[in-house]
Amino acid sequence: MDAALREFLKENERYDGISVTLVDREQGTVHEAAFGDHTLDIVVLLASASKMPSASLLMALAARDELDYDVTATIDNYLPWDGVYGDRTTVHLLSNTSGIPGLAGLDNYGPHMCQFSGLVNLLECAETLYTVTVPGSVAPGTLFDYGGSQWQLAGGVAESVTNSTWNQAFDEYIGQPCNLEVFTYGNMGANLQDWTGHPDSLTGQQNAHVEGGAITNMRDYAKILLMHLREGRCGDNQVLAPQGVDFMQVDRAGPVGGTGVGVGYGMGWWIWYSSPVNNQVVYDSGSYGSISWLDMERGIGGYVGVDDYSQGPSNAVSTLALGTLIPLQQAAVDAAREAAAN
Repeated sequence: MDAALREFLKENERYDGISVTLVDREQGTVHEAAFGDHTLDIVVLLASASKMPSASLLMALAARDELDYDVTATIDNYLPWDGVYGDRTTVHLLSNTSGIPGLAGLDNYGPHMCQFSGLVNLLECAETLYTVTVPGSVAPGTLFDYGGSQWQLAGGVAESVTNSTWNQAFDEYIGQPCNLEVFTYGNMGANLQDWTGHPDSLTGQQNAHVEGGAITNMRDYAKILLMHLREGRCGDNQVLAPQGVDFMQVDRAGPVGGTGVGVGYGMGWWIWYSSPVNNQVVYDSGSYGSISWLDMERGIGGYVGVDDYSQGPSNAVSTLALGTLIPLQQAAVDAAREAAAN
């Protein structure tokens, strides 16, 4: 895998560096490596690779009895306004099946563009999202439409349920129990040029961009992956209910016509049914290139970090991970376990 990453950097001038961490359910973090201008401590903007951790927070809230919160209940139970999207559930929002137009519908977003603004707070934006209809909206549970303001609306639900900001809730329910070092959310919007790679340069935290605003180092992301591999536990802390881990990996796109890209989608996870080694893999990828994945059958996973943001979206790293890195990891693990068994 390291050789494949080195070769990738040689062949892709767009990228100055890349890093990888691999995890195992029993052994924890088993490998870390950084190439090019990356270090093992590099902090990157995740873009849409924020979605799985975001969905994890909502599932962590649902696991707390004192919050009386159910991701399958309609969100009018948790928001204080009279709105037009009250018949949606958190599951709808985080599986991109809410009927609220996704990122492909940005031209018609109007006031819903507040999700990309660092000048308002999240709850103010959530009220706008909840009370203003986007043209092209359809009934919940009838269509898969990726991304967009449905995710920011889920952030408003989290803030209402916890009576705290998104980042405060993430820190209380995931960051502290999992001992995360830097993982947090901002909303750089048009200020991407201000990002230096240091957490102090992150802006827009008051309107944390739920679907794409997280920053992480590789060790923090590895801890989140291990939480999913270990039935929702971080050490002795039960962060997600064990059934919550499985619940996030149920394909909710297929029943409403599919994703249109040959994979399924759960809650924050793309579901890759065509893995070369005959089992289901889930992954979460971002437009800058960072990607994480889990192979639940083998109890393994990984994360690749990228920090080249200036040239627009790219799927080159996702293609590398799905086509080369994951099969190499699976084959190595299978061979090692077979050798150990014999």
